[in-house]
Amino acid sequence: MQLELIMSSGFSVFRVAISFVIMCISYMPTIDSLPELSPQKYFSTLQPGKASLAYFCQADSPRTSVFLEELNEAVRPLQDYGISVAKVNCVKEETSRYCGKEKDFMKAYLFKGNILLREFPTDTLFDVNAIVAHVLFALLFNEVKYITNLEDLQNIENALKGKANIVFSYVKAIGIPEHRAVMEAAFVYGTTYQFVLTTEIALLESIGSEDVEYAHLYFFHCKLVLDLTQQCRRTLMEQPLTTLNIHLFIKRMKAPLLTEVAEDPQQVSTVHLQLGLPLVFIVSQQATYEADRRTAEWVAWRLLGKAGVLLLLRDSLEVNIPQHANVVFKRAEKGVPVEFLVLHDVDLIISHVENNMHIEEIQEDEDDDVEGPDIDTQDDEVAESVYRDRKRKLPLELTVELTEESFNATVMASDNIVLFYVDCTSTMLLTRINCADWSDVCTKQNVTEFPFVKMYKKGKNPVSYTGMLGTEDLLKFIQLNRISYPVNITSIQEAEEYLSGELYKDLISYSSISILGLFSPTMTTAKEDFSEAGNYLKGYVITGIYSEEDVLLLSNKYAATLPALLLARHTEGKIESIPLASTHAQDVVQIITDALLETFPEITVENLPSYFRLQKPLLMLFSDGSVNPQYKNSILILVKQKYLDSFIPCWLNLKNTPVGRGILQAYFDPLPPLPLLVLVNLHSGGQVFVFPSDQAITEENLVLWLKKLEAGLENPITILPAQEWKPPLPAYDFLSMMDAATSQHATKKLPKCMKETDVQENDKEQHEDKSAVRKEPIETLRIKHWNRSNWFKEAEKSFKCDKEL
Repeated sequence: MQLELIMSSGFSVFRVAISFVIMCISYMPTIDSLPELSPQKYFSTLQPGKASLAYFCQADSPRTSVFLEELNEAVRPLQDYGISVAKVNCVKEETSRYCGKEKDFMKAYLFKGNILLREFPTDTLFDVNAIVAHVLFALLFNEVKYITNLEDLQNIENALKGKANIVFSYVKAIGIPEHRAVMEAAFVYGTTYQFVLTTEIALLESIGSEDVEYAHLYFFHCKLVLDLTQQCRRTLMEQPLTTLNIHLFIKRMKAPLLTEVAEDPQQVSTVHLQLGLPLVFIVSQQATYEADRRTAEWVAWRLLGKAGVLLLLRDSLEVNIPQHANVVFKRAEKGVPVEFLVLHDVDLIISHVENNMHIEEIQEDEDDDVEGPDIDTQDDEVAESVYRDRKRKLPLELTVELTEESFNATVMASDNIVLFYVDCTSTMLLTRINCADWSDVCTKQNVTEFPFVKMYKKGKNPVSYTGMLGTEDLLKFIQLNRISYPVNITSIQEAEEYLSGELYKDLISYSSISILGLFSPTMTTAKEDFSEAGNYLKGYVITGIYSEEDVLLLSNKYAATLPALLLARHTEGKIESIPLASTHAQDVVQIITDALLETFPEITVENLPSYFRLQKPLLMLFSDGSVNPQYKNSILILVKQKYLDSFIPCWLNLKNTPVGRGILQAYFDPLPPLPLLVLVNLHSGGQVFVFPSDQAITEENLVLWLKKLEAGLENPITILPAQEWKPPLPAYDFLSMMDAATSQHATKKLPKCMKETDVQENDKEQHEDKSAVRKEPIETLRIKHWNRSNWFKEAEKSFKCDKEL
């Protein structure tokens, strides 16, 4: 279970800890889990960033024993949300306003540090659910909006159209278990979705609910709504309101609405199966594709949260489906054969799914399978602890700091991740070396940029990390380097497991594409070049090689002419074959990196160079938010039909990439309304063309417009000046600058080209006293760290000088 815990700036209440103070007038020596403090001791422990739940007590007063029992039960869940619990014993020697009148002991006090936020009558905290629900409700005032009428709901809905989805819930009263479940879900998902809560039956009835006896939860699909006059679609959660049910329901709402597949339904696996949902395949063919897709979308909305819906393209299938069948049903259980059905009515499809879902739920109850919920609960606790500790600094004593004397011995003794950094960098990982102090070591390791990460594995050349310094990207690099590349596949069965993702299924989440090179046993040079390319791409994509005597069986199956590459796209369930006209390493890398590119990508500052290097005109859709699904579908259809092979179809979200507004300002004055489709020919002439704003973006209109462009019947709105794109400032070699400060001493030079293995061996033979090294300046070795998009422009020179790649 993956939980979204990226919290918004509005969620500031959790940036500091919360103190929650409870007053009582009794003493319960049997409640051992509540730490007991004096008033002076308690108030001295209140600090910003420290959370506590304190209960003030007078001795010899037994009237609140029931409340104490419930408070004791709430200790564990409150601590899970960063709120600890303490009991404070009032004594005559110490005075406190919380140990005053008897009525003060009947209230609960919510503190942030030593500042009072909220007070609750203790009779509202009648059990553990009420305590947890009230506390979270008070803290999540930005994430959970409480409303009482339909007008408030409509205002929230209109404000979030095109921006975010809504989780709307009705509970009979505040503090009951259903209220607690909603608050716990809001704690996890509150920054991803807007939670709305009501206890008004009239409001529930006004949105169409008939059974108002029970708690309800709806998912409002507002993010896809671009027309303010259009109502957000609503999906009702039909299960009881528990924390796990709400979590599973939200995960199901995130699953793809409709997926196109062209493979054996028995082999198809989607996220719906992982969430315990069956799959419904609507069988289509080319002649009825558009009508079938509309039907599939309608079925998908009706079955949202109950089943996954896929459009099965019969014309592209390699397996036979009964000619009369128009629906295929696959149960969530493994190993159950698929059903081929003839259902000519949408209601029949819905009924079939709902009837079979009922059977599956009964079987699940009979099996009493509690393994799933236990795992989910553990994942929730882990995710919550990660969020609570997000501001905690990494203790440096947990990492090994390297120096010139310890560097080689450490990295050659075992597998290591080394972060090269300077003092201004706060990111630390496993081991680190301060190049400001040890410039000689960093220079010998070909490091002149900061921060810089390298992976050292025993007996192998170090691998440089050239990606973004983010947690996900760096974790992907580390995980994909767990095995050596390319993987040597030794049998047809192993090759099929590799292509299906089963062989390295624990790595599929880090690389959605696996590459398999097919070579005959005699293609020695081609295999060596592919191995070199696979070694260069390690940490970024999974590569394997198959060159056994029976390789023709595999190549014939996938219609590949040797030598060839097989590209297994695991998320799409497709396997493509690409012939290798050239087997040079740089050509293979280029083919693979091109295959990793998306068909209709969202352009960002980070990925623009990867697409820009293709030197094709950009067919770019500018949008102020998520792309319109109809526009996206029209463009993808043209891509599939090969109409856009000469262009790079893409889109740019101005909310995610604000620099896009500056781009539009260079094209237009004043800025036109969005969305806007633009064709930019940066590599030949700099012309900028705009799709007519009075026309809908459909396949027919796009094809007609592109034909006019090709015939020269459209005039550009502007022509960009021909100028070279360069960084605004020069690059600095920091090691050279630091060493220049001591340039009056003798300069020790390194060879212009040196393998890193040679550098390490040379370093073994030249251990010098630390103080002597610091005094001796070094002329920095300038090694160009190639960008992966233009690395092979000077491939020959690079292969000679830098074997690390």
